[in-house]
Amino acid sequence: MMTQKERMLAGELYIADDPELVEDAARAAAWCDRYNRASTATAADRHALLLEGLGHAGRGATIRPPFHCDYGYNIHLGEGVFLNFGCTVLDVVPVRIGAGTQIGPGVQILTADHPRDPAERARMLEFGRPVSIGRNVWIGGAALILPGITIGDNAIVGAGSVVTRDVPNGATVAGNPARLLQ
Repeated sequence: MMTQKERMLAGELYIADDPELVEDAARAAAWCDRYNRASTATAADRHALLLEGLGHAGRGATIRPPFHCDYGYNIHLGEGVFLNFGCTVLDVVPVRIGAGTQIGPGVQILTADHPRDPAERARMLEFGRPVSIGRNVWIGGAALILPGITIGDNAIVGAGSVVTRDVPNGATVAGNPARLLQ
């Protein structure tokens, strides 16, 4: 029998208010609070906090507060990744962001999803689908990356876009829903 946390990490249906997950979320909220209050700390001190709260933070990875996430341990940042002010990452399963990627202010990256069956939703079930963002990607401010999306290396996502489909390497997408620009 899998725990609710094991089910969550496997991308299966789980119940988020399970005591172990509630404790993990509380720990992440406390970490976010400390991180967000450290905006005037040195870059080295802020990076040490990233190493403490995230699954991985490569050399030179930067997140400008305020920042919010569900658990932190499912977020993996490559070297030189930059997230601007006000980003939110719902990381119930892995979020991987490749080296050199730049993410504008107010971007939301979502892995949490909910069953389409109303009876399952009424039972408070949810699941996650991982998000993968390649190397040297630029995501404009206030973009929304939906669960299960893969964005290829060197891609560009226009500001305010809602990314509902995978983005190929080197592509530029924009709009709601985001569409390939020619």
